[in-house]
Amino acid sequence: MSVMRFLAGFAIGATIGAVAGILLAPKSGEETREMLGEMASDLAKKTDATVKDIQKKADDIVSDAQEKSEEIMNKLQDMLGKKDGAEA
Repeated sequence: MSVMRFLAGFAIGATIGAVAGILLAPKSGEETREMLGEMASDLAKKTDATVKDIQKKADDIVSDAQEKSEEIMNKLQDMLGKKDGAEA
């Protein structure tokens, strides 16, 4: 979870810094509102892409774990089957 906290903190910090920079820049209100709208849109797109990337990686990890557990179960069943066959 520390990666998620880092990403959340990074996104929040970047947003706060960008908004502060825009608000302190010597531009008209209309220009500033337009820039804020564009930044919000860009941030939403980047956040969505990051969430999708993290979800894909998590899905890959879960899939790999399931495959490994199936392999282990098959090996255990083979070992138990050979053990039963040797005792008979």
